[in-house]
Amino acid sequence: MFDNNLHNTGCPMTHGPTTGSNTEALGVPGLVDVETRGSTLLVSLARPEKRNALNDPTIAALERLFTAIPDGIKCVVLQGLGDHFSAGLDLSELTERNVPQGVRHSMSWHYALERIQFGAVPVVAVLKGAVIGGGLELALAAHIRVAEASAFYALPEGQRGIYTGGGASVRLPRIIGIDRMIDMMLTGRSYSAADGLQLGLSQYLTEAGTGLDKALSLAEKIAGNAIITNFALIHVLPRIAEQDRAGGYVTEALMAGIAQGEPDAKARVRAFLDGKAAKVTQTS
Repeated sequence: MFDNNLHNTGCPMTHGPTTGSNTEALGVPGLVDVETRGSTLLVSLARPEKRNALNDPTIAALERLFTAIPDGIKCVVLQGLGDHFSAGLDLSELTERNVPQGVRHSMSWHYALERIQFGAVPVVAVLKGAVIGGGLELALAAHIRVAEASAFYALPEGQRGIYTGGGASVRLPRIIGIDRMIDMMLTGRSYSAADGLQLGLSQYLTEAGTGLDKALSLAEKIAGNAIITNFALIHVLPRIAEQDRAGGYVTEALMAGIAQGEPDAKARVRAFLDGKAAKVTQTS
């Protein structure tokens, strides 16, 4: 059986529980707030006065949090307090770095965001206002993105004389294509929430003020899935997509066999055959 907590290597592994009354201890006052909503962990970037700009302590806090998801949590909803998800790297705290220091700084972001994309549970991000630079990189590490109508996307690094360092070069072209990313950085082009939905920067678009409710509703559905299925979707499917066809087919077959062998899967199939499970209907 697979435990729903995964070690930071991405391998299934149990760890000491962080439950109940000390869940909030995962947060850092003034940087990241944490609260439990049933089996969902609500994580909030808590620097609204800075448009939730991301400094090194915030990235470190996210890394620690997503490496120690509490037992019993089946999904995370990530949002920004205030009017913006995140305006990206906090340039006011940017220090002079030599080349090796700059490389290590970028790799620290890579490590932290990998804990989100390949962590213990699926992550749903609520996007509103500025989703730019490092904020966009953080959003791209989530598995589901719900955008409110106010959301807009940009990569201003090109105009700042710097370059993306939080994984945008890897994640973003896979979604919108390399030419569009080049355009965003060369010209400062931004995309609206409606544009983002069409391009795949979000999977859902909601009216202002309703994104969190939508995300929590989606998280409840995700939490109802078999643990092995959620594991396969966030850990195995992305690797299959990187494989050649033959390797991908083999990996898919292996994962299908593992999933079908789980007692939970057998019980769900029996419930469907016995008419006890709901049939699929069209949803928006």
